[in-house]
Amino acid sequence: MLSGALLQALTPLLEQIGQLSEQIKQYDRMILEMSRVSHPETQLLRTVHGVGPLTALTYVLTLDDPHRFERSRDVGCYLGLRPRRDQSGGRDPQLGITKAGNVYLRKLLVECANYILGPHGKDSNLRRWGLQLAGKGKNARKRAIVAVARKLAILLHRLWITQSRYVPFYEAAA
Repeated sequence: MLSGALLQALTPLLEQIGQLSEQIKQYDRMILEMSRVSHPETQLLRTVHGVGPLTALTYVLTLDDPHRFERSRDVGCYLGLRPRRDQSGGRDPQLGITKAGNVYLRKLLVECANYILGPHGKDSNLRRWGLQLAGKGKNARKRAIVAVARKLAILLHRLWITQSRYVPFYEAAA
């Protein structure tokens, strides 16, 4: 139990936290409704485990028209998830990503990749591929997360273009 003075001091703070929590829930409902009504294509993108309504909606609103990209692989470059290059002579060092494009969407995709590779991620080819990359050498986990984020961006574009549902084990379904 809290003492009377401490309870009196904390009560306004706890009430404010409760109000903020209610506002967050209201905004979450608004995002979900917007994605359902205004952008139904987000429902298809959300079939990928780890992609929520905010990420799907941000993805659709950022790319705007999926047909503006000739290949799905171009989306990873557009979002800055491609490694930089600095080839000189016989050297081709591994560098960080270019970080071009929409910063917010890139962060959301990296968070989705973290979830997919984390303990709560469901088994899929994408997860297995990422975990295999994560086991290779120095900074492998960080590189695997970015690689999964890039592959996720490409996968979401392909699903959007083809209007097909996500199949976690695509080789098994073929």
